[in-house]
Amino acid sequence: MIDYDGKQVGIVKTDEARKIAVSRKLDLVEVASAAQPPVCRIMDFGKYRYEQTKREKQAKKKQQSIKIKEIKIRPGIDNHDYMVKVKHLTEFLEKGCKVKITLMYRGREMSHKEMGRGLIDRLVEDVKGYGAVEMRPKEMGRFVTMVIGPTKTS
Repeated sequence: MIDYDGKQVGIVKTDEARKIAVSRKLDLVEVASAAQPPVCRIMDFGKYRYEQTKREKQAKKKQQSIKIKEIKIRPGIDNHDYMVKVKHLTEFLEKGCKVKITLMYRGREMSHKEMGRGLIDRLVEDVKGYGAVEMRPKEMGRFVTMVIGPTKTS
């Protein structure tokens, strides 16, 4: 048995340990049931649970959630529009966000998929210093999607 102060009391019968806990208006909690003999501790279990949830909330506050932004492009994109998309992409990567890039084909663009592949390769090359490809381009019907994540240095 371990006392409320954290001192080892030694081997005590269960009834006696329960009486000690009740006399101090505390709880008798089994800490290690696999040990021989089982280890119990006298503590305020409500206070322990409260502190534990408080620690979990604090850890959750410090945790960073990764946001995924999306940029949609088409194979026939104009150069200026492309540069604007690249600028937004680099800003997202500098903030630490992952970016999902969706390339959409329409109509006859489906027969010229090499234009789309060239555009994606150019995009990856333009943001090389800011991010790296996390998910290779994947074709799903009229869409090609890929994910670029920020590099560790940015």
